[in-house]
Amino acid sequence: MFEFFNDITFANKELRWLFLVIPVVIIWYIFKNKTMNAEVKISSFSGFEKLKPTFKQYFRHILIIIRIAVLALLILVLMRPQSRSSFKNVKTEGIDIVMALDISSSMLAKDFKPNRLEAAEELATNFIDSRPNDRIGLVIFSGESFTQCPLTSDHAVIKNLFSGIKLGMLADGTAIGNGLATSVSRVKDSKAKSKVVILLTDGVNNQGSVAPITAAEIAKAYGVRVYTIGLGTTGKALSFAGIYPDGSYAYEYADVVIDEKTMTDIANMTGGKYFRATDNEKLKEIYKEIDRLEKTIFEEKNFTNKSEHYLPFAIAAGLLLLLEFILKNTIFKSIP
Repeated sequence: MFEFFNDITFANKELRWLFLVIPVVIIWYIFKNKTMNAEVKISSFSGFEKLKPTFKQYFRHILIIIRIAVLALLILVLMRPQSRSSFKNVKTEGIDIVMALDISSSMLAKDFKPNRLEAAEELATNFIDSRPNDRIGLVIFSGESFTQCPLTSDHAVIKNLFSGIKLGMLADGTAIGNGLATSVSRVKDSKAKSKVVILLTDGVNNQGSVAPITAAEIAKAYGVRVYTIGLGTTGKALSFAGIYPDGSYAYEYADVVIDEKTMTDIANMTGGKYFRATDNEKLKEIYKEIDRLEKTIFEEKNFTNKSEHYLPFAIAAGLLLLLEFILKNTIFKSIP
């Protein structure tokens, strides 16, 4: 019962002052009982000594208790108790994101653990997990580009395809322009309010038929925002140098060269941002920042419905009035 009143509000709260009438009625009733007792003169009480009090004597005040209860219930009716039921209609509008990943042989460098490619794959899948309402696609590139997965909301599929990326899937080289152009082609016709490409590379454009800046101009024309990530430590890194006859990889230290100017220009032209990742932790922070910059759009509408609850109190007051009438004219009927 008390839990019910936790959810109740009153339309006419100001009428709560009417409850002050109840103590006035009680005081009036006590005063009336003291001043209106009847008197009967008798010569002796000896005939009344063995008489036991009847239930009427015990319950003679029941009528005033019922009247006070009726009065309290009627005040509650006048105060109009109401309950509110509210709900939210949340419309989610995700962002369409294409992740463009460089898979050239230089991505096997060990300045990231276990190497650049596997670190990029792992942190990219973590980023996907943080975007449950977005459609995400995957483009891979090296000397050429390929759509590994078109835009999809089935994140299990795209994460599975990430784990299947291996060296040698495409001709070696670094075709940044082709990778970006393919990514833009996958998102340009999207109806989403925000279209994004995240392009990750560790080198300089040296292959492909599309210049990186030309691809950036295409992205700008279609309203695609590009975030670029340059992957690699500063100085030298233990880099891929070839394959031994037994199939194992040969490594040697080589200078890390990233075309940061071009990456910065692409980001600035399209309204994105350039980041430099020098280790796993820095790349993780970059993905977190992109996650903060590209917030999914939520449109929330609140609805409130009010229900009147005076009727139970009115019915209870009516039943008590009926009970008082019956008791007053039967069991507690007074003699004129």
